[in-house]
Amino acid sequence: MLASIPASPIEKDADQPQASDRIRSRLIEAGRRYHANDNISAFIEDGELGQLQLEVEGKLQEVLHSLVIDTENDHNTMNTARRVAKMFIKEVFRGRYDGAPVVTAFPNVSRLNELMIVGPIKVRSACSHHLCPILGKVWIGVLPSPSSDLIGLSKYARVCDWIMSRPQIQEEAVIMLANELERLINPDGLAVVIEASHFCMHWRGVKDDGSLMKNSVMRGAFLKDVALRREFLSLLHTENQK
Repeated sequence: MLASIPASPIEKDADQPQASDRIRSRLIEAGRRYHANDNISAFIEDGELGQLQLEVEGKLQEVLHSLVIDTENDHNTMNTARRVAKMFIKEVFRGRYDGAPVVTAFPNVSRLNELMIVGPIKVRSACSHHLCPILGKVWIGVLPSPSSDLIGLSKYARVCDWIMSRPQIQEEAVIMLANELERLINPDGLAVVIEASHFCMHWRGVKDDGSLMKNSVMRGAFLKDVALRREFLSLLHTENQK
């Protein structure tokens, strides 16, 4: 006797579009793209995130069914669809669905103009090609100006987590992070370096677990001043040697 697919956790109403369709329609109407690494929180209405999670759970249940996994009798996978849907929406991809973290900036009263380095900040993301984990570290160099704003150290970590908690490719993630930090603090110079390990290389394909990918973005004074750039990179090298 052929097994039947378990019922979706969503009660489908033919007259009511699913949450994903409603959100997508708003994005299209506004002329906004919705790529994997875009934040779409402004187009999600109250209560829809929970509906979206239930919808994803139902689709994941169908994926498990198509993989010929008996989730009705296998105690290990009985609630896997629910767990994975929650993980996607509320954890590893939440940078798409949550608004930007509240970052309180304060004026540079002391007129600081010396190099500041924050890091390493641990970051976690997912490759948008295979949805495999990306685990790495970020270093941020800031050269403030008398007119630039300052933010607390913990806020750098929150911004990094918000940008990285969505399907990414590392080359784009470092640029997005630099753009957001530049918008928040408007410094004379900004440098961002990411070093990460990609599980799409560990787990599949060549299965090389030793390779790391490094990317950097230099803005303002870091791009123009060779000595400043060299100081920043040398301090990072010293830190890595510890």
